[in-house]
Amino acid sequence: MNKKDKALLIQKILDKYFPVVEVPLQHKDPYTLLVAVLLSAQCTDERVNKVTPELFNLADNPHQMKNIPVEKIQSIIRPCGLSANKAKNIQTLSKILSEEYNGVVPSDMELLELLPGVGHKTASVVMCQAFNFPAFPVDTHIHRLAWRWGLTSGKNVVLTEKDLKKLFPEKDWNKLHLQIIYFGRKYCPARGHIIEACPICSLIGRKKMG
Repeated sequence: MNKKDKALLIQKILDKYFPVVEVPLQHKDPYTLLVAVLLSAQCTDERVNKVTPELFNLADNPHQMKNIPVEKIQSIIRPCGLSANKAKNIQTLSKILSEEYNGVVPSDMELLELLPGVGHKTASVVMCQAFNFPAFPVDTHIHRLAWRWGLTSGKNVVLTEKDLKKLFPEKDWNKLHLQIIYFGRKYCPARGHIIEACPICSLIGRKKMG
């Protein structure tokens, strides 16, 4: 089975098990999504969703957030880890958005990546989930699954993203990246994975990591 055929089969399985996918991070607009995605680095979506209500009750837009002391932001987001850097980045990017973009999150990948704390993956998530722009955000989980399923030989997320974009239709990228995340959590975890119980690996096999 070549990669194209494998990708087609995998997409059919993902559509069967997760025909409808919701954005896991709670938000109300591009700005609150941007902050939530920034907080999700090395942190679970569940934990972020427990933290953001208090943070956004304090300030839910760049104009307000830029005036909140970094120490106050950090005290709220501490459960998400890396709180010192994240708090500083949230305040700084809020100041930039408020003063340079009139409080509006730019719908441009390159401009997003210029914001402090916003890497390519974070910008990709915001572009596809907030602006419905075709993107294929690849985090370590998607990278792991794509390698396990034999869809990429990439040694990093950059190469994996390129491979996945070649294999799947552009119109499906935004949905697929969420489907893969949800599927991995339920059926194809990093540890304790049982091939026979995985609807994908039981059909196509799997590569062994390491």
